[in-house]
Amino acid sequence: MKFDPPLIPATLLRRYKRFLADVQLDNGDELTVHTPNTGSMLGCAEPGTRIWLRDSASPTRKYRYSWELASTLAGTLVGVNTHLANALVQEGIESGVIEPLQGYRTLRREVKYGTNSRIDLLLADPGRVECYVEVKNVTAVDRDGYAIFPDAPTERGRKHLQELAAMVREGYRAVLLLHVARDDVDQFRAAAEIDPAYAQQLAAVCDQGVEVHAWVSQMTPESIRIARSIPVHLS
Repeated sequence: MKFDPPLIPATLLRRYKRFLADVQLDNGDELTVHTPNTGSMLGCAEPGTRIWLRDSASPTRKYRYSWELASTLAGTLVGVNTHLANALVQEGIESGVIEPLQGYRTLRREVKYGTNSRIDLLLADPGRVECYVEVKNVTAVDRDGYAIFPDAPTERGRKHLQELAAMVREGYRAVLLLHVARDDVDQFRAAAEIDPAYAQQLAAVCDQGVEVHAWVSQMTPESIRIARSIPVHLS
């Protein structure tokens, strides 16, 4: 996936109200921009962080610019836009990169299922049971270099796990696909210190047949693509 038009570098001044951030462009201008991430953005939202913005070029949009990337102190780029994860996973499936999800004839997005929910991706093929894929964007890393999720307590995330397990009980395939939006990690674990209930439930639904996969994206200010899988640790 290429960023078109090119992203605009800036410096983060502060993030607030979850969806807003004040930034300073390199020419000194200050803007309020949209933050397309509802999580805590642990390690990605400290004042002074180098970030990159997307220009929507929409004259009617209240906040014309959106925050796309952040740089860690070590210089690793992190994709903070959770809305890109589904499209990137779809791209990874259709290009053949995400091997465990190959062999399906059709792919649909945002299909209704469960209790007033929508599955991110539904894979189908006449010769196989349908595959329900829930995608989560992962940006946080712990002190030992593990990618971790969640970065804040998430009741909604636990609901999604319950619904995936229900699909397995009904005879379908269900997958939690963790999109790790940074390329400086080699392993993933559930963040039990942040949300112990989520970590416990993740291990439980895995025992019930829900598959859990983690895939890392490589990114530059010009593009982002899913590149490789990493081991998942649930306990």
